[in-house]
Amino acid sequence: MNRNFTLLVASVFAVGALTNCQNTTEAPAPVAETVFYGDTSVRAELFDDPHSYSTAESVVSRLYWEADVDFEKQIIRATALWTLGGKSIGDSIVFDTKDLKIKQVKVSGLPAQWHLGKSDALLGTPLVVMLNQGDKEVVITYETSAESEALQWYPAELTQGKRMPFLFTQSQAILARTWVPCQDRPGVRFTYGAKVKVPKGMLALMSASNPTQKSEDGIYEFSMPQPIPSYLLALGAGDLAFIELGERSGVYAEPEMVRNAAFEFSQTEDMISRAEYLYGPYYWGRYDMLVLPPSFPFGGMENPRLTFLTPTVIVGDMSLTSLIAHELAHSWSGNLVTNATWNDFWLNEGFTVYFEMRIMDAVYGPDFADMLEALSYDDLQRELAVMLEEDPDATRLKQNLEGRNPDDAVTAIAYDKGFHFLKLCEQTVGRERWDAFLKGYFDTYKFKTRVTEEFLQELAGLMTQEEWNTVGVEEWVYGKGLPANCPFPASNRFYIVDEAVKMLLGVSPEDPDAKSMVYLEQDVTIRWTTHEWLRYIRGLEAGGATVGHYRLADANYGFTGSPNPEIVAAWYTAILKTDFEGFDPKVYEEKVESFLTTVGRRKFIVPMYASMLEGDEKRQAWAKEIYAKARPSYHPLSQQTLDQLFADHQ
Repeated sequence: MNRNFTLLVASVFAVGALTNCQNTTEAPAPVAETVFYGDTSVRAELFDDPHSYSTAESVVSRLYWEADVDFEKQIIRATALWTLGGKSIGDSIVFDTKDLKIKQVKVSGLPAQWHLGKSDALLGTPLVVMLNQGDKEVVITYETSAESEALQWYPAELTQGKRMPFLFTQSQAILARTWVPCQDRPGVRFTYGAKVKVPKGMLALMSASNPTQKSEDGIYEFSMPQPIPSYLLALGAGDLAFIELGERSGVYAEPEMVRNAAFEFSQTEDMISRAEYLYGPYYWGRYDMLVLPPSFPFGGMENPRLTFLTPTVIVGDMSLTSLIAHELAHSWSGNLVTNATWNDFWLNEGFTVYFEMRIMDAVYGPDFADMLEALSYDDLQRELAVMLEEDPDATRLKQNLEGRNPDDAVTAIAYDKGFHFLKLCEQTVGRERWDAFLKGYFDTYKFKTRVTEEFLQELAGLMTQEEWNTVGVEEWVYGKGLPANCPFPASNRFYIVDEAVKMLLGVSPEDPDAKSMVYLEQDVTIRWTTHEWLRYIRGLEAGGATVGHYRLADANYGFTGSPNPEIVAAWYTAILKTDFEGFDPKVYEEKVESFLTTVGRRKFIVPMYASMLEGDEKRQAWAKEIYAKARPSYHPLSQQTLDQLFADHQ
């Protein structure tokens, strides 16, 4: 790999500390200028990125993309015109590609000298293009292939309307290179324009300015004037309708779903205003959302101007709109100020979870936010119990992912440990100082990238030495596991739920009066949100509920027939660990198979398959049978996770 990176060192410290993640130097007393209380302060224009072939020698600044989307052959034929940027240009430029068929390369309008380097299963293949002094444009003509992992082609029969097929992309973390030759690293930003042709009758959308009506010829033009990293490139196309939610927001979905989506996300405009009040202007113009087919592997993806969303959050009571708050928060933490490498992923996600909680507090009140924080803490504890046994190093906030898929870092560590660290910082310095600090941070570094050490240098400028030591900053960032001073979230609403769990676990399911003894009156449960029901189901599992207890709970509250995917997934995951005693196995088997063959969100399907694989040989064979049917409809990211899960249970 050709990596010639220029580091601009602000202080004389050991560069090895970036990967060793150790801070042994005694912390100096704070001084007037910004200092870092440790030994890892390194600044750089472009950091060494182990997940990209591109170099700091020549970088891009703008993309113009012309594409013809062929649904019949499931490929995209395209031309990427890259404008070069930076203070100087070397004798070559390197692009990341993976599973692309390069047809032609031109530089400054003339045929160029170019070659493809050695391929790597994870990183793909470097495309090296030779340059001369004065060259400013590189034009690459290419096609995607059936192996392009970022592209999911959804047949018409699997859409809700069953009229037209659907296409969506997922570029994060390093999959943009599978549909656009690019410098696929978060440390390189560029603006872009595009012209895209899709079949007539379809609406095409990108992470850019978007139409709200279908064109007669299927041709659409887009503009993104704000610079973004490649992982925020996005494209969606299908039979879509649009409903405006407010002055700056709206939702796209299939016509059969768009009204329900508009109701579910009706608080979006208020969330934008609350977020701006907290941490400064929304710089992206509009905040629209696209509801994707259920195979989407995540809850949401924060593509600028067009958040991609799973349909599983549309449950009719707006109780899962924290997902909207999360993706909206990315408009500041992640999209505006971006982790410079995937080793610093927690800077994107930990900040975003923190900001999400603050938005939910502002819109729905502290009691609601307290529930979310408590669930975050529970999720963190669950994952830590496994990770500390299997891969303790993965429990550090600052990661070393060289040679590994950045998707490995999508864990509760980046999200929830990162959040609790920032929550502790807020509690230590006070909310007023903390908010002023974050608002200034987002404003100072907007449209720029940061690494962990740069953020810590900023943090040291806020904190006194005593506050720094009280938090234990370096233990939180570089240490394994969860420090003992992690804030413990308390929820008044969950206290009531926990008492209800104790009530059920305290009776014998065989008692003829058991059902009436533990039934919560409707005037209590009708006010429960999805989060409270999730806490209830988790409480049963943690409390050692027997099959009889599960049967009693289901008889009282109808979890098996719930239309809410969050509740159903949690319930099935718990029930699949039992032998179905007292339940009709045929009913459950049909429901489980139906769910797993229609929903592809990893948060739901991975725990369900794991529960099945923990069972006997018959249960394991059943899991394999369902996965064989469902796998083709899952996103490649879900396939990778599940392939490994099944391999581990061979």
